[in-house]
Amino acid sequence: MISVIATVLNEGDNIATWLDSFLRQTRIPDEIIIVDGGSTDNTAQIIRRYAEKLPIKLIIKDGCNISEGRNIAIHHASYDVIAITDAGTRLTDTWVEKITQPLLDDSSLGVSCGFFKADPHTTFEAAMGATVLPLLDEVDPDTFLPSSRSVAVRQSTALEVNGYPEWLDYCEDLIFDLRLKETAKFTFVPDALVYFRPRGNFETFFKQYYRYARGDGKADLWRKRHLIRYITYLVVAPILLLLAIIVHPLFWLLILVGGGVYMAQPYRRLPSVMRNAPDQSALAWVEAIILVPVVRIVGDIAKMIGYPVGWRWRLQNNPPEWRITPEN
Repeated sequence: MISVIATVLNEGDNIATWLDSFLRQTRIPDEIIIVDGGSTDNTAQIIRRYAEKLPIKLIIKDGCNISEGRNIAIHHASYDVIAITDAGTRLTDTWVEKITQPLLDDSSLGVSCGFFKADPHTTFEAAMGATVLPLLDEVDPDTFLPSSRSVAVRQSTALEVNGYPEWLDYCEDLIFDLRLKETAKFTFVPDALVYFRPRGNFETFFKQYYRYARGDGKADLWRKRHLIRYITYLVVAPILLLLAIIVHPLFWLLILVGGGVYMAQPYRRLPSVMRNAPDQSALAWVEAIILVPVVRIVGDIAKMIGYPVGWRWRLQNNPPEWRITPEN
């Protein structure tokens, strides 16, 4: 028996696509628990219409964040095997079956990690997907930390680590994963696949990555990674620019080589992502190639602004030490 859980908030423009993908599943879940954080659009009405076709339990909890919503759903789940996804995704037809089968087959497993791919509707979204989302061949199954877009966990295992961190508004699934790593055995299921639509413009992308980095700061995640970014943009790049202008033009070559190395991975991903884009014309390819470094730089700026904001919040609020497994 299988439960699926998700949280929603003002998803009226895309939730039908997500719910339709449940109707096509090779294994229909025994219940789908959806926690609505207080949508002001028609999200709840759409969900109720689909409840005539699917085993949906809708819980309205105004003002709850993603972590609170997922924890509510975990506690309300009737079955030990829980598949977790996001309403903004499109599930492949075998997702429920693939993501849960390892847990059904092997009682020693606690977590089944699925995967996700970019689902671009525009050239901008394709460029963003290539810049920020890994390809399957980049994943090390032994160290992979699953997104809560595609993961399954035992209810008992999730409760053992006290669920998602309710004090954290972003990056909550990373903390959940890292806590689970302390207690549970993981398996990677790459064909348990969902499609995720990247942000559609620079404003929403900037907000998203600002919030991710702010979450990193709040949770004290990835110190070295953020430090390297500050050193690159605030120390190395300015020094090279000054040397190129004042000392010798050959330093421009170092800048170009460094930039090429930094952009190599997004450009390697771009053909794979563009294959799913609606426009694959030469003009669209040129646009995507130009957009990739801009997306990279905008995302880095958003992170450099968001991270210290998160650290300031951390110093002021003294959140729980998530690296310590709670006593039960």
